[in-house]
Amino acid sequence: MSVISKVIVVEGKSDKMKLQQVLSEPVHIICTNGTMGIGKMDALLDELAGHTVYVMTDADKAGKKIRSWFKRHLSESKHIYIDPTYGEVGRCPVDYLAKKLNKHEFEVKGLDNEDEHQKVFAFSPVW
Repeated sequence: MSVISKVIVVEGKSDKMKLQQVLSEPVHIICTNGTMGIGKMDALLDELAGHTVYVMTDADKAGKKIRSWFKRHLSESKHIYIDPTYGEVGRCPVDYLAKKLNKHEFEVKGLDNEDEHQKVFAFSPVW
């Protein structure tokens, strides 16, 4: 039985579903439903105690507001930023999210084998 130690906070269900397509390790994904307030933050703080918390919100006003709550009340949380051209986590391509998550030491589906293949052939001389 594995113990889940990592938590990713996202805004909505589509964000959560997209991350579930990418992750190959057990991670608890919490949806804020696009809002954050003192009551919700208090409830989350109890739930998040003892976990490594990552915040991965959309690149919009609501996402920035949620990030600011975590920076203020859970300063040890880690923040994963997405490219603003995608706008929302749920709209990011799967391979883009896999690379972002892999940089933060998450196990992701299919990326490790693909990267190894690219490493072998990336520096092969052309004869």
